[in-house]
Amino acid sequence: MPTLIRFFIVILFIGALIYGSMLALVIFVEPSEKEVSVRVPARDLFQE
Repeated sequence: MPTLIRFFIVILFIGALIYGSMLALVIFVEPSEKEVSVRVPARDLFQE
């Protein structure tokens, strides 16, 4: 039984690390906006 409890504690710790890193990314990283333009050939617009 102690090995099962130790396993759950390790899984919870890894999950907390992942959750904390995702939260840090959301708080501290600001995405940059830029204009994107893509040329589409006319022959690709009218395919059936």
